[in-house]
Amino acid sequence: MDSMNMPSLTVLICTHNRAPLLERTLLHLVSARQPDEWSVDILVVVNACTDNSIECIENMVERNKTGPAIRWIEEPVPGKSNALNRAIPLIDSDLVAFVDDDHRIDPDYLANVCLAADKNADADLFCGRILPDWDGSEPSWVHDTGPYRIYPLPVPRFDQGDIPRLLTPETAIPGGGNLIIRGALLRQVGTFSTELGPTGHDLGGSEDLDWVLRAQSLGARLQYVPSILQYHYVDTGRFSISYLIKKSFMRSSATVGIRNTPNGRVPLYLYRKLGKYLVAVLTSVRTNRRRFYLVRTAAALGEMHGHRRKTQITSASGLGAS
Repeated sequence: MDSMNMPSLTVLICTHNRAPLLERTLLHLVSARQPDEWSVDILVVVNACTDNSIECIENMVERNKTGPAIRWIEEPVPGKSNALNRAIPLIDSDLVAFVDDDHRIDPDYLANVCLAADKNADADLFCGRILPDWDGSEPSWVHDTGPYRIYPLPVPRFDQGDIPRLLTPETAIPGGGNLIIRGALLRQVGTFSTELGPTGHDLGGSEDLDWVLRAQSLGARLQYVPSILQYHYVDTGRFSISYLIKKSFMRSSATVGIRNTPNGRVPLYLYRKLGKYLVAVLTSVRTNRRRFYLVRTAAALGEMHGHRRKTQITSASGLGAS
């Protein structure tokens, strides 16, 4: 088929000061199996980078002889949502796949993305699995499955099993790390919330969940495809207790307003929950139990913080009501 008549896929990467990981991400993309009868390109948004990310991209462009074409743009204003919003007007592809700059794609990722789009003509959104890229250096407790397992882990994971199915807001909401969008829907739903998005490598961010829910409120159908697989880089520094506490607080604070609109008042049940967790922390003898309840305490405090925010972000469309 003439490349001019092929459906097109753009892989979108927003990056901030992660040159070594970005290089790994790009290398796996250009080495992946290319889909039949689809044209593929890669767009990297360099967001307020002060490292050698641009040099890394240009070196990869020079080395890339057979993989998808790579282009890049800069967005000087810090914040992932700013980077995403900078890219949206520049994309006219039929399909857009989001890949984080610390992800490694499966060798069949590109082919499976395009196959899913071909097979599910009635779907507007697609998501796949994100699994931690374990290498054996992680502490053993991250693999615990007992009552004191830490959830969610500080390494992103999204896995809805081995069977493809439609997802609704009531079943699961995927993040933006392995999300695929038809181009027409991307332009219809519009920009990502700059208030909800992270800045740099801070630990907040729910602009992607907000965007997905806005799309679904417009009638978009979300298809889960387990063969669309990415692996998230495992930073062992994330397993310190201080990081776990901060991440749990920030995540809960950022996401509490996605499903409801806090009005500045903290629900009474949160005070009861917090009291229960604090008692458990003070009475815990075993390390795993104390760690678990410290993280749960941070999550409860994060929920309270989210409810107390006077300026609740409901995004451009007033999503909170949904």
